[in-house]
Amino acid sequence: MTAVMQETGAPFGAAPPSGPPGDDAIVTHGLTKRFRGGQIAVDALDLTVPRGSVFGFLGPNGSGKTTTIRMLLGLVAPTAGTYSVLGLPLAQALPRVGALVEGPAFYPYLSGAANLMRFDSADPTAPRATAKRRIAEALDRVGLSAAAGKRYRNYSLGMRQRLAIAAALLGPRELLILDEPTNGLDPQGTREVRALVKEIAAGGTTVFVSSHLLAEVEQMCTHAAIMRTGRLVAQGTIASLSSGLVARVKVETPDVADAARVLGTLGLADVRPGDGELTAELGGHAPEKINATLVEQGVAVRGLAVVRPSLEDVFVGLTGEGFDVDG
Repeated sequence: MTAVMQETGAPFGAAPPSGPPGDDAIVTHGLTKRFRGGQIAVDALDLTVPRGSVFGFLGPNGSGKTTTIRMLLGLVAPTAGTYSVLGLPLAQALPRVGALVEGPAFYPYLSGAANLMRFDSADPTAPRATAKRRIAEALDRVGLSAAAGKRYRNYSLGMRQRLAIAAALLGPRELLILDEPTNGLDPQGTREVRALVKEIAAGGTTVFVSSHLLAEVEQMCTHAAIMRTGRLVAQGTIASLSSGLVARVKVETPDVADAARVLGTLGLADVRPGDGELTAELGGHAPEKINATLVEQGVAVRGLAVVRPSLEDVFVGLTGEGFDVDG
């Protein structure tokens, strides 16, 4: 399935009426999915996605992300628990939601515009009189106006992904759900999709992005939740998730033993020597003073940097294991 596309009868170009002010875009309580045979894909998930956020739904492949999305879109029935989307019953919420699940699927011999026309015509509630305008607006929004007449088979991977997002934006959306939108893309395609997500969010749409790439989510999202084997490990703003971890200072030097002694003298905790470098908890120490003291004590400093906690550090700290950072 490429996208969930249900339209309201409201005029296109105007945002649909919003849910209750201040409510959350997605809320789940005890959401659980158990498959036949007893396998639990999602286990008692309590998730809160604030309106207006770019929300990263993180976890290794097989951690329950796609199953959760399928439940939220009504494609899979939960075994237990409750959920709401945009504070509304699902039937009322779906016309306000655009989604890209498990990659784009289009006709290779048709142009981008022709593919969107076929996609739109499959929706019996979409007004035909506005189809061309809405398709042109969607293509423009994802930066594909110049390639509207180009055959899909000649699109790059990044262009194909942007066309799929355009399909999810043929009508006004309050919530956009993207399942692994940068999966398989080269660096340029990844940058294109990342920029597009930020642009869509800036227009007031809540964007829910599922990914197994921590570094990508860290650059793109304002909030995140971390899944592991079907269970929610942590959720919150990107800043709050790493707030419990301390920054570290990293020193590159051939004099590792002497540098470790100096850092210990300065009172830095958790000094970890390595091959040609060492790290320690920065605490309240000024990096420039650490550097000056090392040099005064005869330590040859090749480099000194402050390393802030990343989402990878958060995940490893919570679970003792890691998953793909860059893909």
